[in-house]
Amino acid sequence: MWEELGIAISLIFIIEGMLPFLNPAGWRKTLRRISKMENKTLRTTGLLSMIFGLALLYLVH
Repeated sequence: MWEELGIAISLIFIIEGMLPFLNPAGWRKTLRRISKMENKTLRTTGLLSMIFGLALLYLVH
């Protein structure tokens, strides 16, 4: 279990690091847009992302 958790966290760092590495200007622009979002919109986006991730995990596993 700990090995799988380590792999999952490592993949998160790899995927999260790809965007600023490949397109730093676009990444900055996106962060500016996100920082201007209403809290409710940001929470809804986060919730939908978590639900999508859980559904995908369920389908893959």
